[in-house]
Amino acid sequence: MLAIVAAILFGLALLLDLLNVSAGADAVLHPSTLTIAGLLCVALHLAGVGAGWRGRGFRGRRPGRG
Repeated sequence: MLAIVAAILFGLALLLDLLNVSAGADAVLHPSTLTIAGLLCVALHLAGVGAGWRGRGFRGRRPGRG
Protein backbone atom coordinates (compact mmCIF):
# COMPACT_ATOMS: atom_id res chain seq x y z
CA MET A 1 0.00 0.00 0.00
CA LEU A 2 2.80 2.41 0.82
CA ALA A 3 4.47 1.65 -2.50
CA ILE A 4 1.30 2.76 -4.30
CA VAL A 5 1.21 5.97 -2.25
CA ALA A 6 4.86 6.57 -3.12
CA ALA A 7 4.17 6.06 -6.82
CA ILE A 8 1.31 8.56 -6.69
CA LEU A 9 3.48 11.10 -4.88
CA PHE A 10 6.31 10.67 -7.38
CA GLY A 11 3.89 11.06 -10.29
CA LEU A 12 2.39 14.20 -8.82
CA ALA A 13 5.86 15.64 -8.17
CA LEU A 14 6.86 14.88 -11.75
CA LEU A 15 3.75 16.57 -13.15
CA LEU A 16 4.26 19.66 -11.01
CA ASP A 17 7.88 19.84 -12.08
CA LEU A 18 7.12 19.36 -15.77
CA LEU A 19 4.36 21.97 -15.71
CA ASN A 20 6.58 24.42 -13.79
CA VAL A 21 3.94 25.02 -11.16
CA SER A 22 5.18 27.53 -8.61
CA ALA A 23 3.01 27.70 -5.52
CA GLY A 24 5.29 29.87 -3.41
CA ALA A 25 8.27 29.24 -1.16
CA ASP A 26 6.36 27.67 1.72
CA ALA A 27 3.98 25.48 -0.30
CA VAL A 28 3.25 21.93 0.82
CA LEU A 29 2.80 20.63 -2.73
CA HIS A 30 6.28 21.54 -3.89
CA PRO A 31 7.94 18.87 -6.11
CA SER A 32 10.88 18.41 -3.72
CA THR A 33 8.53 17.98 -0.75
CA LEU A 34 6.52 15.37 -2.63
CA THR A 35 9.73 13.59 -3.65
CA ILE A 36 10.88 13.39 -0.04
CA ALA A 37 7.44 12.12 1.01
CA GLY A 38 7.61 9.49 -1.74
CA LEU A 39 11.05 8.37 -0.59
CA LEU A 40 9.74 8.09 2.96
CA CYS A 41 6.88 5.87 1.78
CA VAL A 42 9.28 3.67 -0.20
CA ALA A 43 11.56 3.34 2.83
CA LEU A 44 8.64 2.41 5.07
CA HIS A 45 7.42 -0.10 2.50
CA LEU A 46 10.84 -1.73 2.28
CA ALA A 47 11.03 -1.83 6.08
CA GLY A 48 7.80 -3.83 6.17
CA VAL A 49 5.53 -1.19 7.66
CA GLY A 50 1.94 -1.54 6.51
CA ALA A 51 2.29 -5.15 5.36
CA GLY A 52 -0.55 -6.28 7.60
CA TRP A 53 -0.86 -9.96 8.45
CA ARG A 54 0.23 -11.34 5.09
CA GLY A 55 3.96 -11.52 5.73
CA ARG A 56 3.93 -12.48 9.38
CA GLY A 57 4.39 -15.87 10.88
CA PHE A 58 3.55 -19.31 9.66
CA ARG A 59 0.26 -21.03 10.31
CA GLY A 60 0.12 -24.73 10.58
CA ARG A 61 2.74 -27.38 10.91
CA ARG A 62 6.14 -27.00 9.30
CA PRO A 63 7.13 -29.82 7.01
CA GLY A 64 9.98 -31.96 8.23
CA ARG A 65 9.37 -31.32 11.93
CA GLY A 66 7.57 -33.60 14.10
